[in-house]
Amino acid sequence: MASKALILIEGHRSIGPLYVRAAQRRGLYPITMSIDPTQYGYLAAEGTEAVQVDTNDLDAMKSVYSRLRLTHAIAGLTGFSGLDESVYVTVGKLCRHFSLPGPDPASIEQCHDKFVQRQLLAQAGIPLPDYRVAMNATEVECAAAEIGLPVVIKPVVGSGSSGVRLCHTAEELAKHAAYLLGGTRITQSTPKILIEEFAQGQYYNVDTMGHQVVGVGTAEFDCPPHFVFREVTFPAPLGKDEHERIVDLSLSCLQALGLGWGPANIELRWTKRGPVVIEVNPRLGAGPQLVNLAYGIDLVTEHIKLATGGKCALLKKRSHTAAWRYLIPDLDGTLDWIDGGTQAAAIPGIAEVKLYAQPKMPIIRKGDSEDCIGYVIAASPSRDQTATLLQQAVDLVNWTITPFRDGHC
Repeated sequence: MASKALILIEGHRSIGPLYVRAAQRRGLYPITMSIDPTQYGYLAAEGTEAVQVDTNDLDAMKSVYSRLRLTHAIAGLTGFSGLDESVYVTVGKLCRHFSLPGPDPASIEQCHDKFVQRQLLAQAGIPLPDYRVAMNATEVECAAAEIGLPVVIKPVVGSGSSGVRLCHTAEELAKHAAYLLGGTRITQSTPKILIEEFAQGQYYNVDTMGHQVVGVGTAEFDCPPHFVFREVTFPAPLGKDEHERIVDLSLSCLQALGLGWGPANIELRWTKRGPVVIEVNPRLGAGPQLVNLAYGIDLVTEHIKLATGGKCALLKKRSHTAAWRYLIPDLDGTLDWIDGGTQAAAIPGIAEVKLYAQPKMPIIRKGDSEDCIGYVIAASPSRDQTATLLQQAVDLVNWTITPFRDGHC
């Protein structure tokens, strides 16, 4: 038998490498199962094994897993979400089938459907924006009229802000509903649409592990009508009472949804009526690096511990401020050049600089997390110092884009 293996289902361009490296540090042999392993460049860069398999086919996944355990002692299994959170449902089902530590697949599936999730939260008395579900354009129009414009409309299934849009007018609503219902999006689910009240107020995101709140962060978004993160900061500047209310609400969400194994991320806004839950994701948030830099808690490693039958340790070791700035282009076209990453990374206090885009790459914004062409992360003992360092680094990263002719590639 080879060294103990950790099976990773699909990948993720920012946190995927963290899992690979954390597994290796723990003496594990990471193996990625993916429908297309070549889409994750870090797999080749890290020299890790990958197996091509249709990750939408549960029986095919079971067959590959059974074959792998003939040559490897498999310690555990987990996975990632890109723009399709069904990966986590698959992870739960595989863990249950092969008696591995993992989340309850039924609870994950409930969260996967945003409408079902909201129904369960509402039944538990969790404060939510007003919401409706629609299957066609007429139902979308009626739902928006009942709730009142502006409204946020989104697919019932999805992540990474894919297909999420704020609509102020009936025209905007009709156009985006037609887009979501018309099959122009790549989706494997019935095109159900969630229409919800636009909850106005400061955005917060909460990272949990098991039944414990690890940290509360805050974020700002890029240009509306989309909900693409511009900057995320941990910890959020909160008073004691505000922090306690967010913690209590987050734990109530976990209980209402039957969660409590492994990581979860809760998104909310502080409105005129207090904290209102936007969404609960049964997975890590987008930036576990920030939690590590701010508190000294490596959520990736702690998750791997759980997935391999161990116990996690969530004791805070430091109290810093960490911030993540996403690099978002402001037009579509061909990227001419991008530079400055090396100089930005050399600034003391800059924890990481990542540039995804390469010269001659087409830039086509879709209003989701994939619009990001890179990021910069800074950390220091002071909130003001972190903000200053982050801006200094971001100012060093520059690029130019030549617009497409006549709007075409």
